[in-house]
This record gives sequence, structure tokens and C-alpha cells, in this order.
Amino acid sequence: MWLTLLAAALILLLTWDFGRKRHRVAAFEKSQIPGPISIPVLGCGLQALRLGAENIIGWVGEQFDRYGKTFRFWILGESLIYTKDLKYFETILNSTTLLEKGRLYEYLRPFLNDGLLVSTGRKWHARRKIFTNAFHFKVLEHYVEIMDRNSGIMVENLREVADGKTSVDTLKYVSLAALDVITEAAMGVQVNAQKDPDFPYIKALKSVVYIQPDRMFKFSQRYDWLFPLAAPLLRRRLLSDIRVMHDFTDKVIRERRATVERAKADGTYRPLSLGDADIGQKSQMALLDILLQSSINNQPLNDADIREEVDTFMFEGDDTTSSGVSHALHAIARHPEVQQRIHEELLQVLGKDPHAPVTQSQLQELKYLECAIKETMRLYPPVPAIGRHTHKDLQIGDKTIPANTSIYLVLYWAHRDPDYFPDPLSFKPERFLDGQEESHKNFAYVPFSAGPKNCIGQKFAFLEMKALISKVLRFYELLPLGEEIQPMMNFILRSTTGINVGLRPRNS
Repeated sequence: MWLTLLAAALILLLTWDFGRKRHRVAAFEKSQIPGPISIPVLGCGLQALRLGAENIIGWVGEQFDRYGKTFRFWILGESLIYTKDLKYFETILNSTTLLEKGRLYEYLRPFLNDGLLVSTGRKWHARRKIFTNAFHFKVLEHYVEIMDRNSGIMVENLREVADGKTSVDTLKYVSLAALDVITEAAMGVQVNAQKDPDFPYIKALKSVVYIQPDRMFKFSQRYDWLFPLAAPLLRRRLLSDIRVMHDFTDKVIRERRATVERAKADGTYRPLSLGDADIGQKSQMALLDILLQSSINNQPLNDADIREEVDTFMFEGDDTTSSGVSHALHAIARHPEVQQRIHEELLQVLGKDPHAPVTQSQLQELKYLECAIKETMRLYPPVPAIGRHTHKDLQIGDKTIPANTSIYLVLYWAHRDPDYFPDPLSFKPERFLDGQEESHKNFAYVPFSAGPKNCIGQKFAFLEMKALISKVLRFYELLPLGEEIQPMMNFILRSTTGINVGLRPRNS
């Protein structure tokens, strides 16, 4: 009796699994898209048990070596495509309809809700237009002062380990400086992360961006229905941390809105208008202020709308910049000829006084440093992969990507493909000097994505990376100390061994 029921249940399960996957399996087979062996129900789930944040990048690289530039993968009923083929990059990134992020981005929703990074449709389009004000080049000048001031605090904190002998994990220092920059730029408040790293909002943010990426690759925690059963204490901590973050952001929004209302009442409020000649003076405002004075269809944004955009800006502006700056310091430390050329440029453009403040125009003149940053993001893209999710069949050349499939454009391996970049593992900033190489213009190089969903804050990010790196190099010589990088993926690119350099004070 029981054996009969069990057999019937198994047959029903297999029939159901076959039905829900049939179209996708047929499309993969017709298009001859290879991949690891998939078994009924579980797919490649048994292989997925061995994957985590620490080894996913290396594993994907191994699959490219085995199957070519594109392969498919199944986890239970989820179908995924991983690719470093530029035909996919161009079609997907140029699409004005394929805008929904891959399923792994759902792990951002608990704390970002429906912010610009994960939203689609009319909401995304309307919000995107608002953000153009926040990153206007005249507004960015105000942010440079914030970047310069906080990079100054960072180099002072580094002084205690700058003995020329100690290996320093730069991410520890850079991430706190970036967090100070982004909280002031996004919310107009100073949390002083570099002086008080135990501030509740800071601890909560760091906790969330470690817990959620790890869940992506852990089979037992991947699904919301299984997470509370597999890791109840971790889930409770996650919810508590998200509540701390949202409570803090809500408090700042309420207080900032009240300030704006008082200013309107007494006639001192001056809204930002990009046509004004004195925008440089008016731009002494945070992203939050710009959102508070914005409207969609003549309706002002409510507090919930504003919170999800501020939280999105906080997430994207902290970890991605920290990764880019730390990896750049690591690479520059191991290439003394590059470091020397950058330092000479700094002396020429910024002068001999390392304490002298910098301006936006000065940072823009640092052309070779910019090449070094671009080459860093080729080898170590802060966002190692970009995902999209299909809702209908997608034709790319002679390949059919079936509906209900997540496609991941793996920048980390595309940027290291010798078909696109000669001598791909060498650190050569000269690749990005004018006229030196054209391959980065045809979707082989997209660290900030491309097309309609490209990173709207990339000008902000470049200025901040230049400000932080240039400040460190004005005070210290970087030394090739510490373990080499072992890449891992926590939404952004990190290293299991730290991102290490040595520091020696320069003679002023």
C-alpha cells in the first residue's frame, strides 16, 4: 500500500517536473547550449551544494573552459544561462524591453524593495529621469568636497599601520571611508563610520550585505520557504538588521522633510533647477533633498518611495566603490612603474602639498590614474556578473533562450578573455589611453553595464575612486605585501584572503 502510494507520488512529481521544464529543455537542446548533467527534479542541485560565495567565480570559469563561452545550469526548476559571449552582451544590454534583473537580484529586495536597481517599467523610467539631476556635473562638485574630506580621515587612520612591513587589508579602511561619503551624499548626515564603526546602521548594513549574497549560493537557504527552517537564527538576525536600516533611513527622511517644509514656510527654500547659473551654490544638497523636491505625474514621492531609492544609492555607492578602490590599490602596489607614473601625475596636477584639497576639475585631469582604475575594473570588476530574466523566448543569433530563464553576463571572465583583450591577465593601464585599444568599446568592457540600465552613478563613482586613491598615493608608497587575491562574490567582488598592500609614508 505505502509502496504504491510512494510510487504514484514519485510518478506525479516526475511528470510535473517534466512538464514545467519541457519547453526550456527543448530550446536548450535545439540551440545546442551545453551544460552539466541535469537530473529530474533536482537539476544540477547536487553540484550546487558544493558552490558558495568563495568558489562560484572559479567554478564558472571552469565551466567556460569545459563548455565554451556559454553554458546552461539547472537548480530545481530554475534555468540559468552563464555567458561571456559578446553576442549575448550586445543583444541583452541594448534591449529596451529585457530590463528585469536575474532571479538572484531578488535577494536585494528585502532591503532595497523596488528601488532603481531592481525596478522595471514605468516606475523605473520615471525614477531614472529624477536621478539625472543628482548626477549632473555641477552637483557633483559638492560631492567632491565630501569625498576629499573623508579620504583625508582615511589616510590618517592608515598611519598606524603604515610601517612598510605590515600587510594591510585595504577593504577594511576603504569601505568605512566610502560609507561616510555615501551617507553624507545620499542622506545629508554624517555617521562618522571611520571613527565609530559600531554605529548601529553601519553594523546592520554590513551584516545584510554579507548574509544575503551567501544565501544565493547555499542550497539550504536559497528559498524563502526553506530559509526559516534551515537557519532560523540567521533569518531573525537578517530581519532585525533590515529593520535597523529602514528605521534609520525613515528617521532621516522625516527630519529632512520637516526641514524642507520649514524652509518653504519662511521663504528660504530654493529648489534645484539645472538651468540656474548659480547651481553650484544651490547644489549643497544630498540625493535625499533632490528626491524630496521631485514629483512623478505631479505627485511628490512619498517616504516609502524615497527610502527605497536612498537605500539603493547607499548599497550601490558603498560596496562597489570599496571593491574598486581596494583592488586598484592592490594592483598598483604590485606594479611599481605604474605607481611611479601615477605619483608623477599627482604632483603635476594636484601639487606637492598632500593636504591641499582637490576639485572636480583636478580629478578629471588625472588621465593616467583613470586608465589604471579602468584596467583594475577590467581585471576585477566590482560587479562580476550582470543578470536579466526572460519572460518570453529570446533569439540571439541561431540560439533560442527560452522564457523564464535567468541570463548572467559574466564580466569577470569576459574581461579576461584573450579573444577580446590580448595578454588579458597583465595589468596594463595603457590599454585605455586614447587610440591604444578599441576592444573596450564593443561590449567587451562593461564594468558599469551598458544600455538603458547602465549605472547612472558611474561619474560619481569615478570621482570618488580618484579622490580616495589619489589621497592614499599622495601620503604613502604602496608595497606588494600580503597574500594575493582569491576572488569571491558577495553581490560585489571581494577576496577570501583580503585585498592586501603594505604602506610606507612618503617624504613630504
